[in-house]
Amino acid sequence: MSAPSPAPKLPVSLMANPKLSSWVKFTGEGRVAISPGKVEIGQGIVTALAQIAADELDVDIIRIEMIRASTATSPNEGVTSGSLSIQQSGRALRHVCAEVRQRFIAAASERLGVDASLLDVDDGTISGPGNVRTSYWELAGDISLDHDATAGAVAKAAATRGVAGHSVQRVDVPDKVFARPRFIHDCALPGLVHGRVLRPDISGAKLIALDETAARAVPDLVAIVRDGGFAGVVAEREAAAEAALKALRKGATWSAGEPLPDEDDLAGFLKRQPVETTVIDTRTATTTKKAARILRRQYTRPYIAHASIAPSCAMAQWDGDRVHVWTHSQGVYLLRADLAIVLELPAENIVVEHMEGAGCYGHNAADDVALDAVLLAKAAGGRPVRVQWSRHDEMSHAPFGAAMAIQIEADLDADMEIVGWRHTIRSNGHAARPGRAAQPALLAASEIANPYPRLISTNPAAANGGGGDRNSVPLYDLPAWTITSHRLLTMPVRTSALRTLGAQGNVFAIESLLDEIAVLRGEDPIAFRLRHLRDERAKDVIRAAARRAAWKPQKRSGVGHGVGFARYKNTGAYCAAIAEIEGADDIRVKRLTLAVDVGEAVNPDGIINQIEGGAIQATSWVLKERVRFDRTRITSTSWTDYPILTFSEVPAVDIEIIQRPEIDPVGAGEAAHGPVTAAIANAVFDCLGARVRDLPITRDKIIAAMELAS
Repeated sequence: MSAPSPAPKLPVSLMANPKLSSWVKFTGEGRVAISPGKVEIGQGIVTALAQIAADELDVDIIRIEMIRASTATSPNEGVTSGSLSIQQSGRALRHVCAEVRQRFIAAASERLGVDASLLDVDDGTISGPGNVRTSYWELAGDISLDHDATAGAVAKAAATRGVAGHSVQRVDVPDKVFARPRFIHDCALPGLVHGRVLRPDISGAKLIALDETAARAVPDLVAIVRDGGFAGVVAEREAAAEAALKALRKGATWSAGEPLPDEDDLAGFLKRQPVETTVIDTRTATTTKKAARILRRQYTRPYIAHASIAPSCAMAQWDGDRVHVWTHSQGVYLLRADLAIVLELPAENIVVEHMEGAGCYGHNAADDVALDAVLLAKAAGGRPVRVQWSRHDEMSHAPFGAAMAIQIEADLDADMEIVGWRHTIRSNGHAARPGRAAQPALLAASEIANPYPRLISTNPAAANGGGGDRNSVPLYDLPAWTITSHRLLTMPVRTSALRTLGAQGNVFAIESLLDEIAVLRGEDPIAFRLRHLRDERAKDVIRAAARRAAWKPQKRSGVGHGVGFARYKNTGAYCAAIAEIEGADDIRVKRLTLAVDVGEAVNPDGIINQIEGGAIQATSWVLKERVRFDRTRITSTSWTDYPILTFSEVPAVDIEIIQRPEIDPVGAGEAAHGPVTAAIANAVFDCLGARVRDLPITRDKIIAAMELAS
């Protein structure tokens, strides 16, 4: 007798937020309000979620109104990160809308006297034999959605979906194209005043004295705020706030700072620090083969800035002992939790409402500036205060993506086949987001009169994708391995979540060494990878990218080709990339060809946008990006000192989606970074015969690698 099938379970986000009415409401004028807990940060998520809702409810997508996340009304879906929005919010919303549709059909059946199986829904109108009809909106007053979801609701079969699986226009783009204020930076609340915060240039310095005389003489000044080491100004106009801050800075006295690492010896710094060591995974070989050769290689990446196009911004307004915050944070509930700790207020006294920001993909300064606005707004007499960081603030004080030093030892037998693999990571933790600890992670919380210690970054558990160890366990079928992570317990450079966390560094290392072994064997790099993979979906994306790129073209002088592959977190999207580069005075990436498998592609155009954006960002990381600092301060505080890829340098990007509508969807936002990084590095070797193992791949590093190779 076969075992009984397991009872159906609700999706994770729905288990945490089971009330149907918190997700869906039918509003006047034939509209449907959809209220997810995930937020739009440019990834197109509100469009894909609208497609899912339109499909399951059988309404035209133009009827869907996507409600911004707010702690006052929205389901608590934690943080929008890790390419999990479709995987979590999409599955929950699909289930909710399927159940709502069933409830309304049951009610229509009773009202119309028609068997439910004979009723159809078309754009919200429910009809049956004899031209009987009603609609969601006619029934809405009689049907309560204040019920918990049940596990038995059945969503539509993939073949019957009419909206999901097709490209539709982004619902957030028209406002941006026609300059309607959608970004928080462009919002002007009634009575708005402007704030700026004083912070040191020297890393770790504390404010010990402040002469306010000159700042108080600035016209249109509303208030100067001082709370221990936290200081700032509020003024009627932005220009006045800037002038007051400039005057305040002249009157500031700072303590000595904390020394920063040697920028030119990051690997040495990472190896010398106290660490917490975790064995991530081990595999023992079934047969013992003797190693004839051991390849030992080290790969590094520097600290990387978020480099959001617009500096972080927030607004806050007090009403008695209650405060309303507008923010582009990726986790409104998590931010509220930290604000409650700092303000010593119950969470219900704080409303945190999301507004889109112009660029965010990880823990940048969006949460920090929200606390800045809240603290300054205390002195604004109930008026809303808008605080915008400067470019210098953003590049100096926002968290960075952690530097990494990765060492891999590969044991090779006499035939150059891999018989053992040891992968060791040394890095700061990759996550110090708000709302996840007993102490706040917000910058100003460490500056106020009763300060909290600065939170040392940790790593998410491997079961949640890991942090520094993300993608460190090979997807390849190697006979034996040991994967070890050493997380630093010191943090002179502030680090937290940046897109992909440790996946970019680990995929770069793994794919670079595999390529090197393939070359030693005289084996085609793609054939070598395919031979070591059992996962057919993995093989399919590699074959698709190779086919689309016509791998491998005839060798041409000054041109190189390279391949990279990964499955994000080993549980998410599959992505293979092939890079074509030119190596003359500098490395120029001419073309990137990618294939991706995200399961069901809800909005193919949105997936292409995400993969393309990730590929271009990865190109920028590989060729240009590196946080610069001396022993006392961050020095890369402008676009001149922290260059990113320019439009003239953007490669042509060609993407193939492998559609699998029968498989639950996963996110695409972070799938391309590791494969593209590795593909470019491998193309550099193909072009120049030099292995560059330290990012970014600059002219100086290529010259050093060529000298080493000779």
